[in-house]
Amino acid sequence: MVAQATLPAYETQTQTIAQSLLASVTGEGKSLLSQWRDQLRWEDRLLAWAMENPHLRAQMFRLIDVLPSLKSKAEVARHLQEYLSDAAVELPGLLKNLLNFADPDSIPGQLAATTLTTAVEALAHRYIAGETLKQVSKTLETLHRQGMAFTVDLLGEAVITEAEAQSYWERYLQVMEHLAAAVKTWPQPSPLPQVSVKLTAFYSQFDPLDPVGAKAKVGERIRPLLRRAAELGVEIHFDMEQYRYKSLTLSILQELLLEPEFKSRTDIGLTLQAYLRDSYADLQNLITWAKERGSPVTVRLVKGAYWDQETILAAQKHWPQPVYNDKSATDANFERLTQLLLEHYTHLYAAIGSHNIRSQAKAIAIAQALGVPKEAFELQVLYGMADKLAKALVQTGHRVRVYCPYGELLPGMAYLIRRLLENTANSSFLRQSVQGCDAAQLLAPPVFNEGSVFHQAPAPLSFVAAPDTDFSQPQQRDPFFQALEKIRTQLGQPVQPWIAGKPVATAESIPSLNPAHPTQVVAQIGLASPEQVEAAIAAAQASFPLWKRTPISVRAGILRRVAELIEGQRAELAAWMVLEVGKPIAQADGEISEAIDFCRYYAQQMETLEQGQARDVPGETNRYHYQPRGLAVVIAPWNFPLSIPCGMTVAALVAGNCVLLKPAEQSSLIASQLAGYIRTALDEAGIPAGVFQFLPGVGEHIGPLLVKDPRVHLIAFTGSQAVGCQILAQAAQLQPGQHHIKRVIAEMGGKNAIIVDESADLDQAIKGVINSAFGYSGQKCSACSRVVVLEPIHDLVLGRLIEATQSLNVGDPAHPSTQVGPVIDAEAQTRLHQAIASAQAYARLELSLPVPEQGYYVGPTLFSQVDPQSELAQREWFGPVLAILRAPNFAGALEIANGTPYALTGGLYSRTPSHIQQARQEFAVGNLYINRDITGALVEQQPFGGFKLSGVGSKAGGPDYLLQFLEPRTITENIQRQGFAPIEGS
Repeated sequence: MVAQATLPAYETQTQTIAQSLLASVTGEGKSLLSQWRDQLRWEDRLLAWAMENPHLRAQMFRLIDVLPSLKSKAEVARHLQEYLSDAAVELPGLLKNLLNFADPDSIPGQLAATTLTTAVEALAHRYIAGETLKQVSKTLETLHRQGMAFTVDLLGEAVITEAEAQSYWERYLQVMEHLAAAVKTWPQPSPLPQVSVKLTAFYSQFDPLDPVGAKAKVGERIRPLLRRAAELGVEIHFDMEQYRYKSLTLSILQELLLEPEFKSRTDIGLTLQAYLRDSYADLQNLITWAKERGSPVTVRLVKGAYWDQETILAAQKHWPQPVYNDKSATDANFERLTQLLLEHYTHLYAAIGSHNIRSQAKAIAIAQALGVPKEAFELQVLYGMADKLAKALVQTGHRVRVYCPYGELLPGMAYLIRRLLENTANSSFLRQSVQGCDAAQLLAPPVFNEGSVFHQAPAPLSFVAAPDTDFSQPQQRDPFFQALEKIRTQLGQPVQPWIAGKPVATAESIPSLNPAHPTQVVAQIGLASPEQVEAAIAAAQASFPLWKRTPISVRAGILRRVAELIEGQRAELAAWMVLEVGKPIAQADGEISEAIDFCRYYAQQMETLEQGQARDVPGETNRYHYQPRGLAVVIAPWNFPLSIPCGMTVAALVAGNCVLLKPAEQSSLIASQLAGYIRTALDEAGIPAGVFQFLPGVGEHIGPLLVKDPRVHLIAFTGSQAVGCQILAQAAQLQPGQHHIKRVIAEMGGKNAIIVDESADLDQAIKGVINSAFGYSGQKCSACSRVVVLEPIHDLVLGRLIEATQSLNVGDPAHPSTQVGPVIDAEAQTRLHQAIASAQAYARLELSLPVPEQGYYVGPTLFSQVDPQSELAQREWFGPVLAILRAPNFAGALEIANGTPYALTGGLYSRTPSHIQQARQEFAVGNLYINRDITGALVEQQPFGGFKLSGVGSKAGGPDYLLQFLEPRTITENIQRQGFAPIEGS
């Protein structure tokens, strides 16, 4: 290998090559800006306007995103007005004229719709090589005649169903067979066809949490694809997608390409993205792997197409940013990756994909300096993005390959939006070229800042949410499965009440069973007796005076310590949830984050409330502050066995109340883990033992004793509407010796609906409905049990929901592939089976998935032709049963959605601004989610709770939740003495 040249030598040659390429691209005496302005077509004007106005850019791209789902010119015209009439959008004169119509059905409205549609179609055709194989073949032949190679990508984003995955696989085979035949008719020498594929297209449940299952399923489709490609003489290149799939994608490909059948293949490639911070380490690992393999493969080096998604997701999840957060750092990393790749050209064939003239020039300069043969690497561009650059690169004598997407406009819209974002971004080479940056600026060496990070606007409060586990990272994923094996050795342990700081024996106990394997006893739950309940109340009452006087700083510190203890046992707690309540690992992990967030958020909120308010006037002080209520009973559910009891308990404690926690029978072991953390934190702070009591028991037996006791001031309950109303009635009865009105906080479930309208992104909507309906087997109080679909798309949505549900994996939640586990117990299973059977008398059963024989399973079930007033549409069943209802229009959909006694959560999938605004005003739910799942509320960001029969009280995780656990007081003092008042501040 030729010794590495010095960097200054690279730079000198880079500048020489880049200046030559730039001159070829711009032409004599004409800047890119002047060329741009010479174009008068509407699609060019749209791009130019988008560059100049960020608000217009955002609205324009949203409009383009929804356009394929609009079926009439009137709909297009209406959306054009709704999107571009936003007050923040400064419209150019031509666009103002285009919007100057009152009626979307009028001739001006029709003209506006035609103009927009034609312009967007022209934009799409600029970046998409063809909508049919015949069209794309014509485009590819033209490229071949211009001396360029090609790779063909089948457009499409989400693969939600196994039917779609099978369809993609068959279409890839069709594309390969078509290209293999077509190139034989082109001028000689015939090119070697190449197709680019995505691993996620081959398995609808591709999930980094299940690497073994994903590898097996994907392998079933990749192997025959590679065999057929060899028979046809077609190369296969594997694209890279979102960061969460990166490690698994590399692992699958590296493992598969070491198999004897494929180890010697050199007609295969994979992709690396330079905007990822770990891409350099990935390339080093690939070099080591390629040396072991012995036969080179291609590495396509690109900068990356999902920057916005990656930065947003990491910010939302509180994860480290996986990407470089300024363009210069990405460009610099691209150059050092290019050098490393070309230094190892005998092991990895380099494909340098960029529209940045400097990046391509640098690759050529490095190759020249290292003596890399021209046939050992190639340069790549995207179709429609850099046509002149591609032609200029061909003139240098290097192989140039054009990445050519093909397919229909609808599945291609996400690709088009990414291209438009790239073209109009402030930092893009094209935009800087168009805006007239001089050659020195365009071709200057990029500055590499490895520490570059994405800076969010500071939060108004100091609370920082706990990050969920990133299961795409093996070092974070593996401890959960290790914990599962560990706790299997601890099954059958006793769970006892804790009263006055001591565990107490019980005369009776019941087993807590694994709902996936009911013969497996997870724990033996000791049942508190009435006498023990009395002892616990007495101990709490005796401890209250001291706890009430405990400084708030100490109480808040205890909550933060509980959060630390929970975080330290994240994997074990998730494993216990898998075994005791059948919750899949990823959902258990999210619940643990919520419990931690409750502790930290309520600690911070109480410190804020402690400040109170002062409203003094001359001669008088007025102080408004809070004091605890007294004894709080917490009655917790099993469906969120850690986070809900944690949130209710720590809220009561930090407010200064003594707490008696009564967990659900089915989840008492997990509650006992929480109780242990609370006791530890109290003990470490030197707090008397009676402040917190743990009382497992049968709800019907000890619940009324706790609720009715005159010493109890407050009941916090989460559970069914029937039990909640019973508690409200019992608590309202004044008992002998009771000198206070009891406060009841009750969250009582819902019959939650998601509306899907004609403009919805159906890929997004189907996934959202499925996740919301069948996550944790539909046993979340926020779960979607009704989906209301507008008439024009009802049948399409129903068909896709059926296919998506059929693609779910139902089974033991301890297995990483499982999306739907069992229901909680035999009683729930029987109730749901009876409800499903009775509903078939008045609704159409579309699907009920088969389930394992052992365990309390109820297969995900879909009903259509459902009467909005039927029991199926009105009653909360708390299981994986989804009713699909048809609505004639959006107003009718809202009427159906609002037509139950509940008002907890609701969702809307729509890209129509007026529908979104109407839902904001009229959709009667406590938590409304637009274009996302309706489960998984986050502390502080999405305070949770509803109204009507869904409950009473303020929202959990919200700014006024703690006020329910406190009594407000006002103290006024006259500070005058004989007409004299102290001077302020003295």
